[in-house]
Amino acid sequence: MNDKQPLDEWLKELMQQDDPQLRMTDKQARIVAAAAEIFASKGFAAASTSEIAQRAGVAEGTIFRHYRTKKDLLLSIVAPVMSRIVAPFVMRDFGRVFEDRYDSFDQFLRAVIDNRILFLKKNMSILKIFVQEVPFHPDLQEQFQKVVLKQVLARMTVIVDRFREDGMLIDLPSTTIIRLAVSTMIGYVIVRALYGEKEGADWDDEQERQATIDFIMRGLAVPSP
Repeated sequence: MNDKQPLDEWLKELMQQDDPQLRMTDKQARIVAAAAEIFASKGFAAASTSEIAQRAGVAEGTIFRHYRTKKDLLLSIVAPVMSRIVAPFVMRDFGRVFEDRYDSFDQFLRAVIDNRILFLKKNMSILKIFVQEVPFHPDLQEQFQKVVLKQVLARMTVIVDRFREDGMLIDLPSTTIIRLAVSTMIGYVIVRALYGEKEGADWDDEQERQATIDFIMRGLAVPSP
């Protein structure tokens, strides 16, 4: 495979799995790596199995011996990655954020943003695949909700509950506070990843990051007396 870009961290982990259900042959590994790169750069609909085969250095028929359809190939990347790689991989790294003690909610927000930016720098292709494909595939949405959102929501609720009980956040349900905060942060992260990092982009990252945190806090913090 003529891959000039380093593999994302999640893809390295997928390739190195000891689990027999996830273990791949060399050809499968090349196919998945090529498909992940092409799906990320062109989108699922525009990607062709012939291009994936060429990038992987295999015959197109080899793809269909392992995966019945192009959709099966997409699912073979996203479903196991989400359930067995991304969820534990995300939570292993993200868990450090939840374990720390924060004096204010805005400190927690900055820690979350800093952590996710570092994660996405190492795993950009899977972000692009998720952003481009999850909204159009209900089966992927269900996987994402079950294996990622459920864990993140549970951990964040504990922290938000504490700040609410301490009178530092307005009296809204914790799930509502999390939804408002996370949707704003995701907007910043996606725009930064897809636009802000491009050469020549008019983007002051520290300013945008602080503006995102300030915007959230203006809506959720209890006003000073």
